[in-house]
Amino acid sequence: MSQPATVRVAVTQAEPEWLDLAAGVTKTCELIAEAAKNGAKLIAFPECWIPGYPCWIWTRPLDVSLNVAYVKNSLRLYSPEIKKIQLCALQNSIAVSLGFSENSNDSVYIAQVMIGPDGQIKNHRRKMKPTHMERTIFGDASGECFDSVAELPFTRVGALSCWEHIQPLLKYHTISQQEDIHVAAWPSLFPHTGGSDLWSMSAEGCQSLSQTYAIESQCFVLHCTTLLTKKGIEQMNTSGGTLMSSPGGGSSAIFGPDGRRLTEPVESTTEKIIYADLDMDMILAAKLFADATGHYSRPDLMCLNINKRVRKMVYEDEDADVVETKDEIKGEE
Repeated sequence: MSQPATVRVAVTQAEPEWLDLAAGVTKTCELIAEAAKNGAKLIAFPECWIPGYPCWIWTRPLDVSLNVAYVKNSLRLYSPEIKKIQLCALQNSIAVSLGFSENSNDSVYIAQVMIGPDGQIKNHRRKMKPTHMERTIFGDASGECFDSVAELPFTRVGALSCWEHIQPLLKYHTISQQEDIHVAAWPSLFPHTGGSDLWSMSAEGCQSLSQTYAIESQCFVLHCTTLLTKKGIEQMNTSGGTLMSSPGGGSSAIFGPDGRRLTEPVESTTEKIIYADLDMDMILAAKLFADATGHYSRPDLMCLNINKRVRKMVYEDEDADVVETKDEIKGEE
């Protein structure tokens, strides 16, 4: 694919419409239209942008009323709501990387889709393993977690969610798909206190993971976060909690393929779309020195084996036969 010299991208730093699916879709479309109006070819949204990240899980492990509201306002794949976002992408000729809580038969998963400028869903993935307290709400992914990179008219774009950026094997698989731009989707992130809280979970620690990913992959990284205001704190009753209990949380940024920061910091409580014009030749310059899945790899010494099969709870007899035949063929090889 012939690549343009530059690609203009947009990274959101905004507050979700907490626990309100309809309002969340409306705000999403407003931000998409604004980014397109300013010339962006791609806009990135953070983890669980719709209907917002369930911040209360770090304060109390169970809140039945909020959990029920969360499931009811989570986004279903191929629903009227997601079709509205697809239509908005089409009308504005812009690609959309959307992080959302996916409702699948009233089980929820941390999910991402890439919608092309033609309005079509190019890939759909779920977070491989919810992190720590996230497991009180969200389920694990199956083989769909590997569907992480999409071919767009202007370049290849990949995405992972939050602490998937500390999963070396998952990262390597994503990088191997030859992404040029990577969306690192995060929730609200707060500065380290200097106390006993983990630096790795702070805004500085998580931003360093996105920056490191840029260096490892030699691609541009769109580090995308949400912000939290008094409204969200009151709605989710997190005041006084361990995490996500004070206003702030925004730390969105864009990093180059050598790890350098390409955008100026934005105040953590400020809603803003951050733009950058990406010089795609920077990727070539970085890859000259190291390409972890190319000339700097050693497949004769190390390689990665993955299982992309999407597991089902119920198999018909003919399904079982197909699975067995595939395994037999693979074994013979």
